[in-house]
Amino acid sequence: KMMSPNGLLTTVAWQLPNQTSADYALEGGAFICGAAIQWLRDNMKFVQKSFEIERLAKKVKNCEGVQFVPAFSGLGAPFWDPNVRGAFFGLTRGTTVSHMARAALEAMALQNVDVMDTMLKDGRLPMRRVRVDGGAASNDLLMQTQADYLGVPVLRPKSVESTSLGAALMAGLMSGVWSDLKTIKKLDQIDKEFKPVWRLPQRKKRLENWHKAISVLQAYHK
Repeated sequence: KMMSPNGLLTTVAWQLPNQTSADYALEGGAFICGAAIQWLRDNMKFVQKSFEIERLAKKVKNCEGVQFVPAFSGLGAPFWDPNVRGAFFGLTRGTTVSHMARAALEAMALQNVDVMDTMLKDGRLPMRRVRVDGGAASNDLLMQTQADYLGVPVLRPKSVESTSLGAALMAGLMSGVWSDLKTIKKLDQIDKEFKPVWRLPQRKKRLENWHKAISVLQAYHK
């Protein structure tokens, strides 16, 4: 029961002193996500600082059909195809760096949709909201895009370094600073909630185009 039938990874979450066995979590690995923004910064020289990608992407209202699959080292979950390589689709004479930057942000969100949809298949539980963390979570455009593509609210905490914070909280729990998980939960502070504005047909069409691009690349690199 600790294995994912749909291509996700299982990892140990925690084990408290009163537990006879550990709690496990599902994990979806995207090989290139935030690193795609670093590539635009370092290799393509689109921006000088990673945070500038949001301002660049906001110069256009949408990608104008540009699609980016950042499979520089293959596709991770749930495809697990190491042979695929990255590509831009839908380029025209009118394509600008802003369209390409926006497509890169959208690719990050789309990879997360694939992972979350797969988790829903494994867990068979409804998805009411998604909590985010990490440096990319400070990008408002990405967070709104993520909410639109998932169709549920995205919650950004005041502290986006959740990994280190979680380790500190669990250490405090083990040392008796906090009595139980319910006490820790009360410490949760939300910085901003991003609510989806896209309708289901828009969302489905965007995901269809994303999966078409992936299918083309998989066929090309067979």
